Amino acid sequence: MAPKQTTLSRDLLIAGVALLVLLILPVLWPSKALSDLIIRVSAFSLFATSLNLLVGYTGMVSFGHGMFFGFGAYCFGLSMQRLGVSIPTALLLTIALTAVLAAVVGAISIRLKEIYFAFITLAFQMLLHSLIIAWVPLTGGDQGLMGGIPRPEFLGIDFGLESNRYAFSVILMIVGLLALRHVAESPFGYTLRMIRDNPERASFLGVNVFRTKLTAFIIAGIFGAVGGVIMAMFVSGAYPEFANWTMSGEGIFMVMLGGISTFLGPTVGAVILSLLNDLITRRTEHHGIFLGVIILVFALGLRKGVTDFIADWFQARRESAGAQLKGGRQ
Repeated sequence: MAPKQTTLSRDLLIAGVALLVLLILPVLWPSKALSDLIIRVSAFSLFATSLNLLVGYTGMVSFGHGMFFGFGAYCFGLSMQRLGVSIPTALLLTIALTAVLAAVVGAISIRLKEIYFAFITLAFQMLLHSLIIAWVPLTGGDQGLMGGIPRPEFLGIDFGLESNRYAFSVILMIVGLLALRHVAESPFGYTLRMIRDNPERASFLGVNVFRTKLTAFIIAGIFGAVGGVIMAMFVSGAYPEFANWTMSGEGIFMVMLGGISTFLGPTVGAVILSLLNDLITRRTEHHGIFLGVIILVFALGLRKGVTDFIADWFQARRESAGAQLKGGRQ
């Protein structure tokens, strides 16, 4: 079997096992708090992993990725409210409109480099957030999308049931992560790495750097929006906070906490940040201060994400074992 086919088979097996465990978990351990946590992690995992496609794989640090999370939530909610379509149709419509938004924003932003790219993406996010606040008849303004999101049945599945919403969320997460994994390990993904490391050389080798970056930006935007769809289903609404700059900040925190050099790093970061938010919020009103201190400890203590630290440790162990084996043979 070819190495690529072996990797795909392994990823499919891991995804299948993970999905089975997540679907069985509420049955073995019935806890609303646990189910809510997993649904939020599902949304944030896709959001953070899609952001890492830009940060870790392409070298584009976006401060405005939260615009797609918020846009996805509002687009999905408004599609369900105003058009009365089914959930899959609303999801597909959200993906299509997000692709258009990402193409427009990306075509403008990608022409700039480094800090200028980061700040223009932040400017676009602030623009979207201002539109959400100002367009009260459509978005509900600072009160959020009014009236909730309808959850009609589809193929006999009642999405009004919490168990079905939970299954919908984890399936979307696993399928989304599997798709992003395929992108990261495809020739396109390795082209992104080449652009990250040396865009001039990539261009010299015939790579259309602008088009490749724009494609990555659109893909990242789409999966960030799918994370927003999961959150909108979870809370039965959409709120301006979903598109605020703080959402992008949380995405950066997740990537940094979990690690940028491993695919599952952002997912680990989403789990850590969600757990920290839950634990600290229950014990103090000043959760922002304590959370900031904990993040500083991670940043200054490890100086890398958790999975980056673990991967480097295993790599050092393998190199040490290899050196000992080589020394023994001599």
